[in-house]
Amino acid sequence: MSNEPAIPVSRRALLRGGAGLGLGLAAGVPLTTAATAAPAGFPDYAFVRTAFNKANLRYNPTGELIFPCVRGTTGRIANPLARFYLYYAPHDAPGGLCLAYSNSLGGPYTEYQANPIISRTWSPFYNVSHVSSPHVLWNDDVNEMWMYFHGENTTTRLARSANGINFSYDKVVLNTGMLPAGSTEASYARVFRHDLPSRNARYVMVFMINNQSNRRSIGWGWSPEGRNWTFSQTPLITPDQVGATNIGAPTIAKRNGSTYVIYHTNIEAGGSMRITEVGNNFDRRNHLGVFHRPLAGAPDNGRCAAPSFGTDNGVEYMIYEAGTRLNGSIAIAKAI
Repeated sequence: MSNEPAIPVSRRALLRGGAGLGLGLAAGVPLTTAATAAPAGFPDYAFVRTAFNKANLRYNPTGELIFPCVRGTTGRIANPLARFYLYYAPHDAPGGLCLAYSNSLGGPYTEYQANPIISRTWSPFYNVSHVSSPHVLWNDDVNEMWMYFHGENTTTRLARSANGINFSYDKVVLNTGMLPAGSTEASYARVFRHDLPSRNARYVMVFMINNQSNRRSIGWGWSPEGRNWTFSQTPLITPDQVGATNIGAPTIAKRNGSTYVIYHTNIEAGGSMRITEVGNNFDRRNHLGVFHRPLAGAPDNGRCAAPSFGTDNGVEYMIYEAGTRLNGSIAIAKAI
């Protein structure tokens, strides 16, 4: 698909009203109004290609791939395979954390031939049904790639690497026992370098919480060094605040001096990515509406999720999970 033309696919919708929420929406009200400009100064993105043809992968035990995370290697890793490393995984058992690489952020990407680089069994640390949702942070404090991933859905773990391929197990950083009673999942975590002086924190985590009512929200926590965490006992964003049933796979983005959380909604609520301004202190809740709408056809098929962002030679890219649940592919879009 590397020769496919860019297809403009989204124009954001702004939400109205909401006392105390800035730009907000009353619970349960769907998005309907197309905006004439993207919220908060972010660009629109156009689909370019899939990262690779998943049918040709050596390792793809379930036929579905999720949760891409792309990181640059230049000036960080000695003798890397390429300028960019793309991490991804199947979700269904057995899962497995995988690597692909490219000299262009916009792809296409080549599969690492020894995938998975982390599997569902890692003796003596764990033996679980699956591992998934790899998020890699380049940690400048120790000059290492830090991989956060879940397995089972109740537990988020950390592994560390000097080369981005060979990882050493570190510890559990989050599980449902650290969250309010009744929490059933603590997964799909992403971690970012972000100063919160009032909390003595230099790192922030956003993740998905589920509860016994099967309602998924966005949780968050903070840490001085990325290993030991304090977690808010109140969700950062709940689905009823944005007119959805479930929300998940959050990420953090910064623009024009403020901080935003981008996350996806269930297909019944449009299958789109939404955006909420939380501010640099995570004390705002400005629900700004649709960040990116999915293509009706392939590869999105009405659902887009889990974005990872980067810039290469001045061009902004979004690498994201495209497709219906448990049938996903890794797609690439660029700013237009």
